[in-house]
Amino acid sequence: MSVRGIRGATSVEADSPERILDATRELLQELLQANGMDGFDEIVSALFTTTNDLVSTFPAEAARDLGMNRVPLLCASEIAVPDGMPRCIRVLLHVNTGKRQNEMVHVYLRDAKKLRPDVTSAQ
Repeated sequence: MSVRGIRGATSVEADSPERILDATRELLQELLQANGMDGFDEIVSALFTTTNDLVSTFPAEAARDLGMNRVPLLCASEIAVPDGMPRCIRVLLHVNTGKRQNEMVHVYLRDAKKLRPDVTSAQ
């Protein structure tokens, strides 16, 4: 068993708690499904970042809404790179798994698909 990283990102049209939570829930559900996880026991931790234009709520709240109450969750601000994608939510899940790193499925939704055009799985 190894610890592997799974990346994902999504975007929202505006800074509102409802939009951030809905988009984050959608992203997490897609990540879990794409990687064959039916629960949260194998998730070691989750790191969420948002761009500086998203300040109305913590994306980790969506994870708690899904039942990730025992998983350590952390939210942080993304680096404000000029011309970076606006209104973007990113996540890095650390998971215990028997899979190799190249078997992990990374998910990019909505406008965030533009961040990784080389990643076509689960899109």
